[in-house]
Amino acid sequence: MQGPPQPTSSATAYTPTDRTVPTRAPQRASYDKDVVHAILDEGYVCHLGFVRDGAPVVLPTLYARVGERLYVHGSTGSRPLRTTGRADAGLAVCVTVTHVDGLVLARSAFHHSINYRSAVVHGIAHQVTDPEEKRLALDALVDHAVPGRSRDSRPANTKEFAATAVIRLDLDEVSAKIRTGGVNDEPEDLALPHWAGVVPLRKGYATPVPDPGLAPGTELPDYLAVR
Repeated sequence: MQGPPQPTSSATAYTPTDRTVPTRAPQRASYDKDVVHAILDEGYVCHLGFVRDGAPVVLPTLYARVGERLYVHGSTGSRPLRTTGRADAGLAVCVTVTHVDGLVLARSAFHHSINYRSAVVHGIAHQVTDPEEKRLALDALVDHAVPGRSRDSRPANTKEFAATAVIRLDLDEVSAKIRTGGVNDEPEDLALPHWAGVVPLRKGYATPVPDPGLAPGTELPDYLAVR
């Protein structure tokens, strides 16, 4: 399944806008597409922000990137998904993904920080109504969590397909922000007797726990091997 044409650009970076240039620590911002894509591709959960009845709402949900588009999972009964499905201009949203790579412990409380990588996407979301694109998006959502899983599971049936909604957001107004490195203590604090440094954080698969009702002879697939 190919789906609809994807937005294409020969540029290797997104164009900064007023909304994607941070007011604090702008030197940490990046608009490089490879950097942004890597941050998006490594995450599992995004936070979808929008305005409902005049008040801000932020929802955690699953997502997947396909080329220069984000697909965000939801239920056909949820309000943001119903809004994006109307015959209007779509829904203005902001999507964020963040990874915490380390805890930066300084000698002073003020200079404690974290090492992180984050991506922020602004744009107009639209509900995916084309059946071919929707199936492509649903496969991408499954494979984003566990690559190869969509080919190793039953696809959605007619009822499940109808009950699931997906919204599409083009990657156009996008930025990344990254903090790396160590402690930034004040010179006069360096002699204080407090431990300082970085506590790295890591993630990965633990040993998979099989469902007790597995069919006889079902083996753990290679893509779930502990790594």
